[in-house]
Amino acid sequence: MRILPLLVCSGALAITATVQGQGNSQTEYLDAQKEPPMLGIHWARGFQPNARAAEEAKDAKAALGTRRSPNMTNHGGVIMPQANTTAIFWGTSWGSYSGDKITGIDSWYQGFSNSNYAKTSDEYTGTNGQVGPVVNHSGHLIDTSASSGGGSTSTILSEVCKVIKNNPDPSGNGYYAVYTDTPRGNAGYCAWHSAGTCSNGVRLQFAYFFKLDGDAGCDPQDTTTGHSQGLAAIANVSGHELSEARTDPASPGAWYDSQGAENGDKCAWTFNVPSVTFSNGTVWKIQGEWSNAAYTAGTGYPNNSGQKGCVDGH
Repeated sequence: MRILPLLVCSGALAITATVQGQGNSQTEYLDAQKEPPMLGIHWARGFQPNARAAEEAKDAKAALGTRRSPNMTNHGGVIMPQANTTAIFWGTSWGSYSGDKITGIDSWYQGFSNSNYAKTSDEYTGTNGQVGPVVNHSGHLIDTSASSGGGSTSTILSEVCKVIKNNPDPSGNGYYAVYTDTPRGNAGYCAWHSAGTCSNGVRLQFAYFFKLDGDAGCDPQDTTTGHSQGLAAIANVSGHELSEARTDPASPGAWYDSQGAENGDKCAWTFNVPSVTFSNGTVWKIQGEWSNAAYTAGTGYPNNSGQKGCVDGH
């Protein structure tokens, strides 16, 4: 959901939710550093960020009995015709890591490309063309300096710019996913995406992911694919963030609904089948993404508000 300016008050992080409604301008950060907006937040299970979010959920259910459409609308911005992805593993533990998360995430991005799951977002267009299913994955980079929590988008953008040496993909379709070894703790979200620039001024997309091992609030409860719980958790939220970045990557915004919910938000924590197969044959338990076309045709499966617009390409 494209919300949340961050206000730093006396050293403590205060998060205030300001939902961008239909027709409103891009929500901007109000702190002195004017941070990039935190978009597409994947909230933890059951977390209500504020009272307005509860009202929005009530409104969504009420819309089922009215003529108001829950579909997303185009707000005149760009989309990502393709995504050129790089995974960044940030934290002191990654230098000696021997589990399945690094190789698994590389395989995830490789298999996402041209998968039926990726094609669930192809119906959306922007001022620069149409969302396409191609992902060009360049592999991963490792930074063994101490990682940070996700409360500051400027901190994560600085990390991306440092690791890629201030030289992002020149097309503006670069997407840099930062996987940290910082546990979520009391944060109410599992991951988010945003957009910004390094010193050369080229727009890039970036995303932040906590370490979700043993984290019940961000666990998709995968019992069929054979992945470790930690990999299954970051893989699921990776689908949420990349799908949103492709359809709503930057100011002034492209596709979201009247409450500011992007395609991943509208189907968060809903799973239609035990696993989805990607184009390289890997299988993942992964949430669906919202499809305006599926909702209109009545062919989607229901989200948590009962609106039948979710698809997963299985």
